[in-house]
Amino acid sequence: MSKILIRGARVLGGEAQDVLIDGETIAQVGTGLTVDATTTVIEAEGRILLPGLVDLHTHLREPGREDSETVLTGTKAAAVGGFTAVHAMANTFPVADTAGVVEQVWRLGRESGYCDVQPVGAVTVGLEGKHLAELGAMHDSAAGVRVFSDDGKCVDDAVIMRRALEYVKAFDGVIAQHAQEPRLTEGAQMNEGIVSAELGLGGWPAVAEESIIARDVLLAAHVGSRVHICHLSTAGSVELVRWAKSKGWNVTAEVTPHHLLLTDELVRSYNPVYKVNPPLRTEADVTALREALADGTIDCVATDHAPHPHEDKDCEWAAAAMGMVGLETALSVVQETMVETGLLDWAGVADRMSFRPARIGRLDGHGRPVSPGEPANLTLVDPAYRGAVDPAGFASRSRNTPYEGRELPGRVTHTFLRGRATVVDGNLA
Repeated sequence: MSKILIRGARVLGGEAQDVLIDGETIAQVGTGLTVDATTTVIEAEGRILLPGLVDLHTHLREPGREDSETVLTGTKAAAVGGFTAVHAMANTFPVADTAGVVEQVWRLGRESGYCDVQPVGAVTVGLEGKHLAELGAMHDSAAGVRVFSDDGKCVDDAVIMRRALEYVKAFDGVIAQHAQEPRLTEGAQMNEGIVSAELGLGGWPAVAEESIIARDVLLAAHVGSRVHICHLSTAGSVELVRWAKSKGWNVTAEVTPHHLLLTDELVRSYNPVYKVNPPLRTEADVTALREALADGTIDCVATDHAPHPHEDKDCEWAAAAMGMVGLETALSVVQETMVETGLLDWAGVADRMSFRPARIGRLDGHGRPVSPGEPANLTLVDPAYRGAVDPAGFASRSRNTPYEGRELPGRVTHTFLRGRATVVDGNLA
């Protein structure tokens, strides 16, 4: 593998430096580095160099829903978005609740070559919430599963949740909870509030999320285990996580890009592209989420990339599937909501989108400093770029983005996975 010199990039938004990649590793970081004629040079003045992004929450749909996404198309989308590792959720067909299925997803990820894929194992058999899945077998498999989730459904039985937390504690695993009390959300179509009342749509109350979070942080403290809150979406949830952390409990949380930017006012259009689980909330919730991400109460950004075929979204609101694609726009949304508002600098972005998610998922080789000797998993960003989102150009198989036609800042120009360019000048290599 040839050498690559990234010249004049602002590493984590700091001073301009040169970064030399030799094979799979960062060889040198400094100024005025000299190279021979065989080295590929990338002129990166004005661009930001970050460690490769890590997503804790991606739906790749394979096996079973390849009409929505495959591991190959999903990892291509991840690379375009600057990600070098994603965690693939378990709600596939069949469900990833056995060693065999998680190994299949892991091997497909290795074959894709665009991004590392770390499978997330189901907590319960068939995501049915009745019996624990093969947690130990999935952990001991070639996939080495460390994160378990029934995402898409809540582990609503307190005894099952307790047992899961006890089980994974033995190998420092984490239960990632989809916090949604099912009895409080029967027939729910959007956030419960003024807009739902005016539109006559079934409301999804904030307490449905907050009550599960309250229970689970208490269970995690009781067991002494790790719980991670998926796609946190309300101001009340922020306060619960902040309280749990003040107690020293092992609780982490994520927020999606769309919950940092979009509100339930958009549902007035009845466009199903805005239908998502958990639902878009209020402006006050958005403000609380941004502030919590900035102060570290919320640990990381996770996309909840949820691809759907056209027919599942091009229908009336009540019949539409919930979810949005997000891998290819995540960094741009974070730049708009967090960097351009002054809430985070680029070093903070690296922390929330690389260092922390890699640490939560116990993912080796990712979320590492941009330093000599470290794996060359890197993302190069042009922060000055602005352009309208065109889903026709997505690498993802699905097009259900809420940002179509919206101008967003920033563009990933290059992504490197262990020294190999997966994206060059904004295009898949």
